[in-house]
Amino acid sequence: MIPDTPQPDTPQPVEATRIDPKLLELLVCPLTKETLEYDAARQELISRRAKLAYPIRDGIPIMLPEEARPLGD
Repeated sequence: MIPDTPQPDTPQPVEATRIDPKLLELLVCPLTKETLEYDAARQELISRRAKLAYPIRDGIPIMLPEEARPLGD
């Protein structure tokens, strides 16, 4: 076994990805059609009116309501 080779089940560090500001200007909530807020720490796009947080996975916004996390009040 080579010591510098990561093992398949060894968790790799996840870097916070940045969303292109131009993309963020174009994206809207699929339910309300309103602009979204970018939460870099949680890697989510927030729709305040719909009370949903859409995840960003591997730099790709997942704009499906069934994949969104409900926001607490």
